[in-house]
Amino acid sequence: MMLPGVSPRDAAIQLARRLRAAGHTALFAGGCVRDRLLGRTPKDHDIATSATPAEVAALFPGSNEIGAHFGVVLVKSHGHAIEVATFRTDGSYRDGRHPESVTFSTPQEDAARRDFTVNGLFEDPESGEVIDYVGGRADLEAGILRAIGDPAQRFREDALRLLRAARFATTLGFTIEQGTLAAMSEHAGLLGRISPERIRDEFSRLIVAPQRARGIGLLVDTGLVRSFLPELLDLVGCEQPPEWHPEGDVYTHTRIMLEMVGTPGEEAPLELCLAVLLHDIGKPPTRTWDEADDRIRFNGHDAVGARMTETILRRLKYSNQVIEEVTFIVSRHMQFMNVQQMRVAKLKRFMSAPTFPLELELHRVDCASSNGFTDNLEFLIDKEKEFAAEPLIPPPLLTGHDLIRLGLKPGPHFGRILDAVQTEQLEGRLHDRDRAIEWLRCGGMLSPE
Repeated sequence: MMLPGVSPRDAAIQLARRLRAAGHTALFAGGCVRDRLLGRTPKDHDIATSATPAEVAALFPGSNEIGAHFGVVLVKSHGHAIEVATFRTDGSYRDGRHPESVTFSTPQEDAARRDFTVNGLFEDPESGEVIDYVGGRADLEAGILRAIGDPAQRFREDALRLLRAARFATTLGFTIEQGTLAAMSEHAGLLGRISPERIRDEFSRLIVAPQRARGIGLLVDTGLVRSFLPELLDLVGCEQPPEWHPEGDVYTHTRIMLEMVGTPGEEAPLELCLAVLLHDIGKPPTRTWDEADDRIRFNGHDAVGARMTETILRRLKYSNQVIEEVTFIVSRHMQFMNVQQMRVAKLKRFMSAPTFPLELELHRVDCASSNGFTDNLEFLIDKEKEFAAEPLIPPPLLTGHDLIRLGLKPGPHFGRILDAVQTEQLEGRLHDRDRAIEWLRCGGMLSPE
């Protein structure tokens, strides 16, 4: 149980004090140092120490030694889980992800084996003094993401660093140093060694970040996206009718939408960002030229895109819930053009979908990034206010048990009957159970089938 009043930082400081009291060096390392210097609240506080994993485990009984082979022990303190890692140097990375062996070493050597200079900083937990062996503080102040040492070697050691570079540049708003950027493009194919789950986790953090459109641009420009989402490259140069999309091709349209979605400067929901990214993924394979109208068409791109979206998200091992929601949003995004012609019952059912708020936001940026039409958006906003006094889908007036009591035998027709009653209810023509039964009798719908 987490003790009240003990922050993650305070809990980590107490662990560091115990390590130091036992004669070991203990420093905050990596992201927590970077984030504090940027004025951000660190999500984690990792400790780097001269103590070996065995010494850490002996000092903190009950700790988890799952990463002891790599010098990492997970220690619980006041309800917070804190990684305590021994200073180390790494052996060869034959699998492009994990070192074959590690050798316990010094803070200087430990910093040199890390990925980027801004992640290679240490901090004295007691005094707050920053210890910089790799020039990370200068890069942090300049807003530069730079690989430590030879960038090609860093990426060959651990190919996930390729995607982490794009993610850090996106989430921190940093410029990637030219040598590091060139190495990303040159070694982009190495990303194929990495598991879909690890790619998914890094990509998810990039796509929800405020500068997500820039992040997608980095993935496309460096070729990294080819290893896990090659379908995105087909959007580049896929022309659209200029009268509807004066902004340009499908890729340009999608990037503008990503820039506009959500609240400026804040993260946006993962499902929404994925749906925006993939909403027109079906346009390249459905693109045709209509000779009669002398224009480009993408007939059925919503249905094709929904199938492609499901395939892509399953390939990246997203959860079933994320896959279902994003696929559903993509499948319905073209229906917004018809909302003003929908009957009240159909409109209420359309708006009652749990994903509707996300769909409405996608529609907003879809129009704002292209033709600028807001008629359907304004119509739906007005309808939300009009329907706000009661649930969009109220409790049913009748159930299957009611139909059985009225003498009907269960069967497929039950669904049709109950759906018809609900439609009348949603249209505002039926308000109570007795009137619903009378309506069925008058319509001859209570005859046994």
